[in-house]
Amino acid sequence: MLCPLWTQRLGAWDPAGILESQAEGSGHMEARRIEPSSSPVRVPYFIDLKRPQDQGLNHTCNYYLQPEEDVTIGVWHTVPTVWWKNAQGKDQMWYEDALSSSHPIILYLHGNAGTRGGDHRVELYKVLSSLGYHVVTFDYRGWGDSVGTPSERGMTYDALHVFDWIKVRSGDNPVYIWGHSLGTGVATNLVRRLCERETPPDALILESPFTNIREEAKSHPFSVIYRYFPGFDWFFLDPITSSGIQFANDENVKHISCSLLILHAEDDPVVPFQLGRKLYNIAAPSRSFRDFKVQFIPFHSDLGYRHKYIYKSPELPRILREFLGKSEPGRQH
Repeated sequence: MLCPLWTQRLGAWDPAGILESQAEGSGHMEARRIEPSSSPVRVPYFIDLKRPQDQGLNHTCNYYLQPEEDVTIGVWHTVPTVWWKNAQGKDQMWYEDALSSSHPIILYLHGNAGTRGGDHRVELYKVLSSLGYHVVTFDYRGWGDSVGTPSERGMTYDALHVFDWIKVRSGDNPVYIWGHSLGTGVATNLVRRLCERETPPDALILESPFTNIREEAKSHPFSVIYRYFPGFDWFFLDPITSSGIQFANDENVKHISCSLLILHAEDDPVVPFQLGRKLYNIAAPSRSFRDFKVQFIPFHSDLGYRHKYIYKSPELPRILREFLGKSEPGRQH
């Protein structure tokens, strides 16, 4: 889950290929040397992000938005499964108009490794679509086919731009924000900003969250063989702080005023379960949540959901229905 931003700053080892891939695989981790100017992860290389239908998303449209000058981000919009037939052959305008229908919308902020077309992400989009949600997701600047230089500020601004783009088109429909892994840091940055300007989302969902990027770096399996060496904090952790990368979920939740749902698997090898629990323990008593639901859902290690397979849970539809409310099928668009 660690971010390539600070590894580029160091010009040293790039854990990006390890964090959500090798740590989820055989358990063998191999560090790879990169140049400081390298772009963040753009794998899987064989996916044509302009063609979401190649990933089985035949009711998805690919867009490009421009949050800032010289920044372009690639976006996927998947409509509810009930509209699958009607969506065939439709253009971007049809999809944009669909956001004003009677279905709630989830803005999904993905983690560090790969792109919006990652296998586990696609499977989650399918689950959420089948439950009656629009799913809007995108690659941050520098990820996938998105253009721009990545930074915490830039990633957060990209998310803000997409949220505002949705709100202009969604009418009174609920808009929920779902962040996974590194995306939880973007999500809490975004939602804190939205709450400060008094335009909060209808709910925030954090899947496999950490407390802050420094604690996650210290807990990550990549660091296990180094963390007891003299100078570990100075060599590995201090550059993160000094580069301005924080993703301070633990601080952000104290300034968020909307319902919060945290999902975390006990056997997560990338973001330790205890960090998700710690974040919940910080958020739950916060005054900012006094009028809102705050819920923590653990998934037992026997289920094998690890870092990115919570979408497989047969309980997930019930959890979302009870937390967010039932998404009605609504009319065909």
